[in-house]
Amino acid sequence: MTVRFAVVGTPGDRRVTLFRDAVLARGLAEPYVIAWRDVLAGRELGAPEGALLRIDSPGEDPQADALLRGPGEPARVGGGAAWYRAFTAGLERVAAIPGVRLLGDVGEIGVMFDKRRCHAVLSGAGVPVPEGFAAGSYEELRDGMAARRWARVFVKPAHGSSASGVIAFQAHAGRIHAVTSATWTDGAWCNSLRVGTITDEAQARRLVDFLAPDGLHVEQWFPKAASGGRAFDLRVVTVAGRPTHAVVRTSRSPMTNLHLGGSRGDLETVRGRAGLWERVLEAAARAAGCFPNSLSTGVDVMVGSDWRSVAVAEVNAFGDLLPGLGDFSGHGRDTYAEQVEAVLTTWT
Repeated sequence: MTVRFAVVGTPGDRRVTLFRDAVLARGLAEPYVIAWRDVLAGRELGAPEGALLRIDSPGEDPQADALLRGPGEPARVGGGAAWYRAFTAGLERVAAIPGVRLLGDVGEIGVMFDKRRCHAVLSGAGVPVPEGFAAGSYEELRDGMAARRWARVFVKPAHGSSASGVIAFQAHAGRIHAVTSATWTDGAWCNSLRVGTITDEAQARRLVDFLAPDGLHVEQWFPKAASGGRAFDLRVVTVAGRPTHAVVRTSRSPMTNLHLGGSRGDLETVRGRAGLWERVLEAAARAAGCFPNSLSTGVDVMVGSDWRSVAVAEVNAFGDLLPGLGDFSGHGRDTYAEQVEAVLTTWT
């Protein structure tokens, strides 16, 4: 049988390029690319008969962003509810392409892009996660914290990604401290590549109330372990339900995202702790097990300050962009080559 891959993505995006490289390295034909902008614009879609279709991120395509959230500055914060409606409608259009076999379940992708639903699925399956609640305003945030006697939380837009609009929020003795990449610029909330701090409660209220109509997921603060004065967590990539790659992400701020100034740490700091590495992998595998029809997931696993407890912060449908990282088995395969190998082994 001749294997032909197709991918829904942004042409020229490094995700599509890295997947293409992995496919070509196995001696297979060039993947057929379907642009997200075509999906979202309602254009006629097609792919080679029998193609194995991978769904990837819309990436940083301004045209796709405008079709998802409406016209505006791509760096702006907010618009998550509109983005999600357009995105899930696009997923359904992809699922209806005739003659293809999907490598990712569109329903599961939809759950992973709704932090409230994803948290409920994980919690219901016994995956260790921080406690959480939904908030629809700044007042509901503060009331929910007070009712639970929580002084520190993470406030997350229900449909955000890449830490857009996420706030590490603390309230104590009448003062607030909010760490976020959102900044007020030229009359709008926009993402910055630098994490900043808000201490004025009125400004924090404006940000939370601006984000709240799109839905907010609030999680109890999980104190992270630190190494060399930098807090860290791990992005663990799973392929066919099995953890295959991991990177330690370290930061001096509560956000460890690499694009926000975080840096890669030494994985051996975790692997060298007796029992800890096994707990990290178990948590990642259990989280991936909640999405059995998704070829790959990116699971963000936090290690507690006690260096024993672990908790899952996020499960990402498109969390496999870790260039230059080899797999655990020593084969030297990156995350994309690992997925191609898994498909050729189990899907054909």
